[in-house]
Amino acid sequence: MKKALGALTTRGRSFMAAGVTAIVCAFILGERDLLRAGILVLALPLLSSGTVSRTRYRLACARRLEPGRLPVGHEARVDLRLENVSRLPTGLLLVEDRVPYTLGGRARFVLDRIEPKGSRELSYRIRSDVRGRYRVGALTVRLADPFGLVELARSFSLTDTLTVTPTIVALPHSRLTGAWTGGGDSRARTVSSAGEDDVAPREYRHGDDLRRVHWRSTARHGELMVRREEQQWQSRGTLFLDTRRSVHRGEGPGSSFEQAVSAAASIGVHLSRAGFGLRFVTDSGPTAASLQNHFDGAFEGVLLDALATVQLSANRSLTAGLATLSGAGRDGDGLIIAVFAELDPAEARTVAVSRRGTATCVAVLVDVTGTGHFKAAAELLRASGWRVMTIGSAADLATAWARADQAGEAAGLSRIRGGT
Repeated sequence: MKKALGALTTRGRSFMAAGVTAIVCAFILGERDLLRAGILVLALPLLSSGTVSRTRYRLACARRLEPGRLPVGHEARVDLRLENVSRLPTGLLLVEDRVPYTLGGRARFVLDRIEPKGSRELSYRIRSDVRGRYRVGALTVRLADPFGLVELARSFSLTDTLTVTPTIVALPHSRLTGAWTGGGDSRARTVSSAGEDDVAPREYRHGDDLRRVHWRSTARHGELMVRREEQQWQSRGTLFLDTRRSVHRGEGPGSSFEQAVSAAASIGVHLSRAGFGLRFVTDSGPTAASLQNHFDGAFEGVLLDALATVQLSANRSLTAGLATLSGAGRDGDGLIIAVFAELDPAEARTVAVSRRGTATCVAVLVDVTGTGHFKAAAELLRASGWRVMTIGSAADLATAWARADQAGEAAGLSRIRGGT
């Protein structure tokens, strides 16, 4: 009863105050009719409190969040099922599902009655323009009397997590020369049992791996010839993201940091779906997404979860992250893709020398200001063998990606023909 009295609404407290006042005035003025009215007004919230406190409703709740991971600006649907598992019908129910303000605020519903063993299904939509990880729930059911004098809250512990990932830009299919290597644990190989002289060659086609060029047939036919047999190699690479606060410009979704995160997510998803085993590294060094190579498609989810919550760092140097890149290049002919914001010439030279062996290195420079301060850094990187893309936003990535792939393939063909 004490708990129910504490659950009185503003209306209920007003009724009690009015009843007490009427009773006191009735004694002072000697008005019996006023006394009867005061007792009635005072008794009404007390009776409502007693009725609500004695309710023995047993409710079950289930929630379905679909999808549990979605890009910025997209909607998710939340379906609620509230079931009355008791033998008594419920009274008026005020249902509220707690939702972070970023996702649109709280979802509230009013249910008049749920019959015994009956259920009600509720649904609402949520969306966020800010990436992150958000908790949806828990559900709170408030039992109310018909007069709105008392509300008694009962909460469920069930919650769900919604992950809002960066915007993903679809990239054109490409074959980055030098990104394939046969070292390590290759997933599958179909190697001709015959000698090299017995391999049946065919003409070179756009997109063929230049490592499959058959030199003797090329010299014999006077044009590029490649081995006909298929050979799947292990593909691996490293994705680097510069998160230093000191080099990023702007705020909100249009800032260089948010555009860089979106670019990294787009590249990572594209390469993961193409079969690459990737590691994710920032200026602070390897992240949880780089603890192991993912060849089963799991990297996409791991990367998106990491990028959904990545924040600007207080680091001033790229040393820790570049040490990982140097190690990746030293291991063989892997692919390194680094997403940077502002790079001064000194930092560009440090990045340039991190390239080792014959690794294919691609630098994505995010210039949201359009001032062109990246030209010196871009030239230094290109002179060291890096492929450079300069974009104003993540939306420009698809065009820059296609151009960089065409330029890289043309350069590879030029080197091969010159050697022949």
